[in-house]
Amino acid sequence: MTKRINFLVKVQDAKLTEVKKALEKANIKVTSIIAVYTEEDKAPEAPAAPAEPTKEET
Repeated sequence: MTKRINFLVKVQDAKLTEVKKALEKANIKVTSIIAVYTEEDKAPEAPAAPAEPTKEET
């Protein structure tokens, strides 16, 4: 008896067809694949420069 199983897979910079082909290459039968949500990654912020010491701190 065949089981139908649902998975949620999160990927970076991959197209839906690439994911499907990769699964099929691993002998996984894909019956349906849907893109649910897409967002742009934000670039990591550069660390803030250290503050200059004030006259009171020196």
